[in-house]
Amino acid sequence: MTKVAVALLNWNGEKILPTFLPSVVHNTSNADIYIIDNASTDGSLDYVAKNFPQVKIINLEQNYGFAGGYNKGLERIKAEYFVLLNTDVKVTPGWTEKIIQFMDAHPKIAAVQPKILSFREPEKFEYAGAAGGFIDKWGYPLARGRVLNVVEQDKGQYNDITPVFWASGAAMFIRACDFFKVGGFDEDFFAHMEEIDLCWRLKNMGKQIYVYPNATVFHLGGGTLEYNNPRKIYFNFRNSLYMLVKNMPVGKAFPLIFWRMVLDGIAALNFLTAGPRQGFIQVLRAHLHFYKNLKTFIKKRRKLKKNNKFDYPEIIHKSIIWQFYVKKKHFFSQIADKNEYHG
Repeated sequence: MTKVAVALLNWNGEKILPTFLPSVVHNTSNADIYIIDNASTDGSLDYVAKNFPQVKIINLEQNYGFAGGYNKGLERIKAEYFVLLNTDVKVTPGWTEKIIQFMDAHPKIAAVQPKILSFREPEKFEYAGAAGGFIDKWGYPLARGRVLNVVEQDKGQYNDITPVFWASGAAMFIRACDFFKVGGFDEDFFAHMEEIDLCWRLKNMGKQIYVYPNATVFHLGGGTLEYNNPRKIYFNFRNSLYMLVKNMPVGKAFPLIFWRMVLDGIAALNFLTAGPRQGFIQVLRAHLHFYKNLKTFIKKRRKLKKNNKFDYPEIIHKSIIWQFYVKKKHFFSQIADKNEYHG
């Protein structure tokens, strides 16, 4: 069994792999590199086999999405640590060694993410994770360096190694034993927000999630779906509700979900005025499918509820919607005082 396995989930990545995979191969030492392929139909696997024969390929028989693809692929990899890495991420020298040393020294830490900066604008954080993820009182995700659609410049303001609520699936280090102990990703999510659900379950198991900004990667973002893509809007709104049903403690889940759906309705109306207009339809679709699958997630909740908690210091007990749109606070440091989220 190898100690570290870097696993990239690929689906028709022929156009982006030549830009990003070389950095992974050249800057990763003492680790095996895998491509888990979600039944691609382009020439991406031919490119990998021809140019990087040392990269191991795991072929899946169909596109299982992010959640199912990783679950099925990681079952075939024997390693102490998994590093889940998007195919549109450029890495830097020493990026794995620093974090693995940190996790070796802290066995209660189950998952860690590096600092994630924008590939297109390297002076800025990247939307998907930035410098570590949190959620607000209504379950809306935010990150140090990114609140809703506003991304900050990286000026070293979030360079401290600190506990967070979730680590980004774009670049996540996770202990294999912990990944399997909590059941991996929820495949009913298919794609988007499954890493937040996973991290919440890990925290409910008594594990810790951290950001380690001394290691940096650069994420293109929107490599599969652009941020305002209607399909992405649908997954984000639907999966957020799935996550709340599963993980909120008894007595808090359904009152919170009611008000959360009211806020979603306001967001849907905002799509009508500010765009994209298709977003309005996608929020409605997300809610309809949430109702359709509610029984399934209530069953999942019953298996988890004895451990469910919502009192972590990495939860910002404010509404980021109110803070952002009413109080005009667009930066994480304006919304969350450091003493507050450290408890």
